[in-house]
Amino acid sequence: MSDKIFIPPASHERCVWLYVGTLIEGFSTKPRKDVHVVYDANSIRYLGSAQNPPPRELLNPGQDQPDAELNEYTLLPGLIEAHAHLFLAGGELDFAKRNAYLKQTPQELLSASRRRLEKLLRIGIIAIRDAGDKHGVGLALSKLYESEDKPLMPYVDSPGAAIHHKGRYGGFMAEPIENHQALKACVECRVRAGADRIKLIATDIIDFKAGRVINEPQMTTQEITELVSAAKCFGKQTFAHASGDDGIECVLDAGVDSVEHGFFIRAEQLAKMRDRQIAWVPTMAPVQKQIDHAEYFGWSEKIISNLQKILEQHAASLVKAHAMGVQIIAGSDAGSCGVAHGIGLLDELELMARAGLSAIAVINAATGSSSKRLGYKEKFGQIKPGYRSRFIITQHSPLAGILNLRKHKYVVFDGAVYDSDGNIDAKGL
Repeated sequence: MSDKIFIPPASHERCVWLYVGTLIEGFSTKPRKDVHVVYDANSIRYLGSAQNPPPRELLNPGQDQPDAELNEYTLLPGLIEAHAHLFLAGGELDFAKRNAYLKQTPQELLSASRRRLEKLLRIGIIAIRDAGDKHGVGLALSKLYESEDKPLMPYVDSPGAAIHHKGRYGGFMAEPIENHQALKACVECRVRAGADRIKLIATDIIDFKAGRVINEPQMTTQEITELVSAAKCFGKQTFAHASGDDGIECVLDAGVDSVEHGFFIRAEQLAKMRDRQIAWVPTMAPVQKQIDHAEYFGWSEKIISNLQKILEQHAASLVKAHAMGVQIIAGSDAGSCGVAHGIGLLDELELMARAGLSAIAVINAATGSSSKRLGYKEKFGQIKPGYRSRFIITQHSPLAGILNLRKHKYVVFDGAVYDSDGNIDAKGL
């Protein structure tokens, strides 16, 4: 059966009326069946059951049938990548080449990042929460998105440079607290630069040889609390790089909006996250890539065993978190070594499903959960009236397997329709 169909473009004057067999809203635990969907170039205008066709004032003169009847198709929100470093080329594994790449000028890094954007949209990614860079690339892309002459690109927001302590992990994407006389001044500097939110690097990274985070947290609970308070004064959310139970405890007690990575999190900390409405972005893909390319990196059997144990523990914590009601949000840490932009998010969703989350829970984590918790400036990631007309239509239901998100689909973005054949050009990602 061919999965090629014709969906007319919507405009600000002309709505499109679809009838779809399956609708995934991005927030419900069950799909809807046989639904009328009406949208224009700006937003979704109407949803209704098979027995409730749309009101005539939304339709074109004389229209009494849908523009397309898609009984065998699934419509779901476009995907949100909630943790990516757009200034990095994630698909590159060679450390020498990665280091050479970073020696480019900020303008060269920006140009490379801009070339990725349309590819990401065609994969089905409609929004990206950049996770920090000190070169101004993410901020420039956020401003580009808000410009009148923007290219075809997903929504982007960025914290600009992350905040860390001088001499500690994160110098490639962050600027140190020590550059400022006070913590609030550090946050204010980011806000004046145009930051959409504030990124904190509260801990170091995992030592794969030891199989744990060996260094003490970068920031104290008091420091993080002051940074979070300052961010709130400016109306900004905070998200914190944190792994290791000591560091995780610091960011939870300080009240950040989301924990990024969160390796070695404890069950009682998951309960604290749930109770305090702190979201978790578990970023499994970078560790999996270390396993996938262990021979290339020269990892010993012992290190590979460490990596596998870390990922197994993380997967178990993810399933436990979901059962407990923790807000789980999908982000791949794209830009990390081996984690290509776009492809990395699909990898992340597959890892979440492999860990034991249902397909619809995984989709919600990459759509409505992100939309509801992370305070984006626009309404997307859910299929409901008033939300942007940015969604995926596919004959290959992701409810039958998350791998189906890699197959042929149509991406509707502000009413325009893009035919995505599933063959992803990974060059430059």
